[in-house]
Amino acid sequence: MADTSISGARVARELDALVRVYGKPASIVSDNGIEFTSRAILKWANNHGVDWHYIDPGKPQQNAFIESFNGSLRDELLNEEIFYSLDDARRKLALWRYDYNQVRPHSSLGNQAPVEARRALEQFEGSAPAALAQTNDEEYEIQTRRLSL
Repeated sequence: MADTSISGARVARELDALVRVYGKPASIVSDNGIEFTSRAILKWANNHGVDWHYIDPGKPQQNAFIESFNGSLRDELLNEEIFYSLDDARRKLALWRYDYNQVRPHSSLGNQAPVEARRALEQFEGSAPAALAQTNDEEYEIQTRRLSL
């Protein structure tokens, strides 16, 4: 999502859309940005029964997954492109996101693209949303071992 600013209410609307597609997460980890500490987000988390965990200020390593993603986004898109307008930024971000989620293999998914990993889980378990939204580390390891078979 590219915009000049993003409010907590906008984040809550985006989360609603994601929940409709992927199911409700057990928890969310974020930094302490104003869009994540807003009343709208606190209300959303409470209404949906989602545990929201804030990392300690100045400790991005506590959210290593998003830091890894942010590094890829910065290295592959933000540092490489010139954005001529907000619409241009949105278009380039959409193309990068499509490649990242549909085409590119990820080592954490047994060198499959996320769309392939999701299909494999759907065939194996019949429902990918629950399979991909694991919160138990042991269950997650079992799922990733199955993907690499």
